[in-house]
Amino acid sequence: MMAIIGKFSGAALQLSLTALLALVLPAYYVYKLTTYLVGAVFPEDVAGKAVLITGASSGIGEHLAYEYAKRGAYLVLVARREMSLREVGDRALALGSPGVLVLPADVSKPDECEKVIDDTIRFFGRLDHLVNNASIWQVCKFEEVEDVNHFRTLMDINFWGHVYPTRLAIPHLRKTHGRIVGVTSNSSFIFIGRNTFYNASKAAALNFYDTLRMELGGDIRITEVVPGVVESEITKGKILTKEGEMKVDQDERDAILGPTPVERVGDFARTVVRDVCRGARYVFEPRWYMGVYLLRVCLPEVLAWNSRLLTVSRVGTSTTDTLGKRLLDSPGIRRLAQPPSLRSPEIKDQ
Repeated sequence: MMAIIGKFSGAALQLSLTALLALVLPAYYVYKLTTYLVGAVFPEDVAGKAVLITGASSGIGEHLAYEYAKRGAYLVLVARREMSLREVGDRALALGSPGVLVLPADVSKPDECEKVIDDTIRFFGRLDHLVNNASIWQVCKFEEVEDVNHFRTLMDINFWGHVYPTRLAIPHLRKTHGRIVGVTSNSSFIFIGRNTFYNASKAAALNFYDTLRMELGGDIRITEVVPGVVESEITKGKILTKEGEMKVDQDERDAILGPTPVERVGDFARTVVRDVCRGARYVFEPRWYMGVYLLRVCLPEVLAWNSRLLTVSRVGTSTTDTLGKRLLDSPGIRRLAQPPSLRSPEIKDQ
């Protein structure tokens, strides 16, 4: 009897929520359109403000720095490779930044994060935007992992590397009514095969920002950036292997990404900084990934079947011989899907 009552109650609740959505959605979309237009007409002026960017030595972080520089922001550039950071800093100055502070550091270490925040305040006297971008990529099926402890490094950077700087920056961001920009991944909601730990780390970061936004209540604004496949060292094939080693493996890269179109990083960064300054809560880029998100919500079985078909199931003898890679190797497809930079395995090493 109780089971029958429970089923009827559940059905009644679903009908009630559907009716409520029909009433609320029109007003909600009017509100969203209004805030979008206000942000587009009156974007935040970041000229003279201090912006801290982690993972700034290459890829997305590097080009976000250039876009902030064009808008006249002071920059604090953080990553482990000092020489690459200095090259980015020099170019940012040439593009219009009035000042750049280069701080080599490992964001997975709390003491180094504390020094970064302290040096930022000591040098610029303020912090307005914290851009958490540091990330590494893992590729292998879960059952192939030799030691799960190898992937603690991935969680330390992709999750804790967002948490530590954020916790330390919050008191300073409150003073400036600043903004946190968390760069996560479409992997936070799409189950991409052979990315078990990476997907989990990005989902953890996304939920961290969602919850933190609610807790802060508007004192500090938060924008979550959800990249699709974007030109970077990760999409060049720089991965954390199942043995716990960092290396470039473009066969593994191709086995997962297949013929997915790769967005040029300059275009991506330009869109992100524009939308951040407009006050966006979320930035899905490329925009068509919002359709994949809807597929995840409405037809998760279809998304899982498609992911397994393209990235997990073999069509040959090698573990990297997937259907996605076969499609990429079809005549002319690689040239259409990948920018020239991704066809070279060379990455910055210093």
